[in-house]
Amino acid sequence: MSFDVVRTMLVRDATGLRRRLWIRLVGLFSILLASTLWQCSLDQRRNQAVSPPTIADAAYVGSQTCLECHADHQQNMESSLHGKILLGSVARTDLQRHGCEACHGPGSRHQEDYSDPSAIITFGSGSPQPAVSQNAVCLQCHMKGRRLFWQGSAHEIRDVSCLSCHSVHNAQTRHANLRAPSQFQLCSQCHAIKAAMAFNWAHMPVREGKMQCADCHNVHGSLTESLIQENSVNENCYRCHADRRGPFLYEHPPVRENCISCHVAHGSNNPRLLRIRPPRLCQQCHNEAGHPSTAFGLPGGLADRRMLGRSCLSCHINIHGSNHPSGFALTR
Repeated sequence: MSFDVVRTMLVRDATGLRRRLWIRLVGLFSILLASTLWQCSLDQRRNQAVSPPTIADAAYVGSQTCLECHADHQQNMESSLHGKILLGSVARTDLQRHGCEACHGPGSRHQEDYSDPSAIITFGSGSPQPAVSQNAVCLQCHMKGRRLFWQGSAHEIRDVSCLSCHSVHNAQTRHANLRAPSQFQLCSQCHAIKAAMAFNWAHMPVREGKMQCADCHNVHGSLTESLIQENSVNENCYRCHADRRGPFLYEHPPVRENCISCHVAHGSNNPRLLRIRPPRLCQQCHNEAGHPSTAFGLPGGLADRRMLGRSCLSCHINIHGSNHPSGFALTR
């Protein structure tokens, strides 16, 4: 092979390498630009304070006037926290002292013309008010605490209104005024796949009522992924599984990185909520040359002992970490 041919091949390869490099750099830059713009839009939305809707040329008429026609709402609300504050004598702010009109706005125009939808503030899917304006009414009182990061949250940017989950007049639960008898039933209306995973063989005790979705997630918004309450997935899990926190003398790196590297939080058909069964789970990281095993036993029909019982965990019992001086292989 002549020198010119070799040089031509090297130049062609270098040109192709540069082209592929530029394509990857442009792709990476596009991803970074898109993520930056998305984050800026979220930050801008968080900083935008939407004012509650107003009713022009309307005056307050008092809750007693409202109850002349809407007595059924009083019966439904009188035992709830909203009813005790708005219709009782424990109102703390000037807004709450307006009773029904604290949420629905001054009612004089509505009293004159019941058919005019612009004469009263209504809520729900049939309201002429957009979801962000409906939520602004609720946020006059419910702004702090767990709702601090509502603006820009996953539910808010999808135009989910407070009345999509809560009901002031016809609440199904005493706590949180939910529209469904339980959090699980309410969340499953949209998150059907996650709800179906709760019916797997291994699952969190959510459908049994021993846990709720809000035990792990802050549905009103958070600064972390998947609306979890803590700063990371591991910190969220450690609130119940404190024995897995460590620190350990010998750490298992995937455990320290993320619990969901091995587990599926919402439910699995494998033991201990594992993604797949050992030894295949372990062999995703550990080369099987050290412990050869096959999915259906050894050639000749002989069973591999590593496929039985707890598989890898039969020996590596402290898989989350070990404090034993000789526990470098997590065997003790």
